[in-house]
Amino acid sequence: MGTRAGLPAGFAPPIKVALARAIDKMPRHDASHGALLFEPKWDGYRCIAIRDERGATLWSRQGKELSGYFPELCSAVVSAIPPGYVLDGEAVIWSQGRLNFTALQQRLGAGPKTLPGLVAASPANYVAFDVLAVAGHDARDLPLTQRRALLDELAKDWEPPLSLSPTTTDRSVAEQWFEELPHTGIEGLVIKHLNQPYTPGVRSWLKLKHRETVEVICGAVIGPITQPSEVVAGLVLDGELRIVGRSTPLKARESRELARWLHPPVSGHPWPASVKGTTLDRFNRDKEPVALTLVEPVAVEVSADTAWSGRSFRHPLRMLRVRPELSPTDVPVPARLHAG
Repeated sequence: MGTRAGLPAGFAPPIKVALARAIDKMPRHDASHGALLFEPKWDGYRCIAIRDERGATLWSRQGKELSGYFPELCSAVVSAIPPGYVLDGEAVIWSQGRLNFTALQQRLGAGPKTLPGLVAASPANYVAFDVLAVAGHDARDLPLTQRRALLDELAKDWEPPLSLSPTTTDRSVAEQWFEELPHTGIEGLVIKHLNQPYTPGVRSWLKLKHRETVEVICGAVIGPITQPSEVVAGLVLDGELRIVGRSTPLKARESRELARWLHPPVSGHPWPASVKGTTLDRFNRDKEPVALTLVEPVAVEVSADTAWSGRSFRHPLRMLRVRPELSPTDVPVPARLHAG
């Protein structure tokens, strides 16, 4: 794609973002890699903000334009940031002192008539944690220390809805954040090496989540598509979308929220219309066929324990939320499951 006005070459969307690899405990200090920088892990939508000579646009990590869903953030970027900058950060919504992911989801499901009311009732904020282009120059090869210094300078006069993600190099402060911030909706920590460049598409960062959550693909449900009672979870294993488990029965609110994002398959679906009970739960004593309501695959976040057989979850999953901003094709097998 071509160059956007006022930006260096290679910054036409979609722009690949640096990624984080999940870990289970705080990393030990490794002098060979230099000091570590700790940041909160925000519960929002990862969002690239592009400021060129024509204005500001927002893009998801999958390359979907989000500008129309967050007009207040685009206006703030235009007002506070000159052309030639590209930022990496998170779009979040605060509600009663806590991050409100549901309000973000409502933005993506809103139509032109309902969106203005949502913007007015629950305004979004943009939390920046990295800068990829500075004054028309590509900054991705600079070490994080320099990129952060440039971002700090850029943000010195910012006001809400723009803000900087806090950082610390003090491990004890980071541990305090990890223990004390979950009540605000902060998911955990993102951990980076201070001397690292920005690495598009590479999991060079680390993420330590306070809760054990994973993304799976909802390829079918139990019950009608308008009132699902359970999620039939899938993951891409050996190049194919395979059934890996089922959820616990959905609460009424969870069922309604999931149903909003369910649609019949657009084309051929790899799963049959019914399966043995042991396909959904390998320890299920009921071997009678279970009818599946096949749906167009959608990413969902679930809570899972470590009982992973290598092919399936041995215990039911607990549905947490739909992730409509994630493409099902980008849902990986969680790192902790590879060893199974």
